[in-house]
Amino acid sequence: MSKEYIEKHVNEIMGDKSITFPKTMAMASAWILGNLKGVNLKVLDVSRSSSLSDYFVLCSASNLTQAQSMADEVLVQMKRCGYQAVSKEGWKADSDWILLDLGDIIVHIFLESSRSVYDLDNLWSESRPVEIPQEYYFSSEEAEAALDDKDYF
Repeated sequence: MSKEYIEKHVNEIMGDKSITFPKTMAMASAWILGNLKGVNLKVLDVSRSSSLSDYFVLCSASNLTQAQSMADEVLVQMKRCGYQAVSKEGWKADSDWILLDLGDIIVHIFLESSRSVYDLDNLWSESRPVEIPQEYYFSSEEAEAALDDKDYF
């Protein structure tokens, strides 16, 4: 996937006037993770139950290299959009959980084998889930059709 392809879609989401900030950051991060073949993707609105952030983005990766690539791309795109990470935990380490604190959102990337151990899905089950459009997933028919029509690789 090319840099231009990622930047185009992140810019569209970040500039979408129908989505309020910081939900735009959460949705752009979700798009990145979904298009890097993340699985079990969730965006939770934790603004009513947490003073830590407004949104949690949760995702599973099948291996450490994939998880680190996902984290790297989220950091690069958010920095490009003017947002710096407040904290990075498990990043560039042999960790089964990478946490990216971007202030208004926190991105959690787990190895598939470890996600149930930490069980954030259940811990924050009272938070409101945010619907993620199907086209945010690389494996969706719409996304694959769009890729077939373009030369992004």
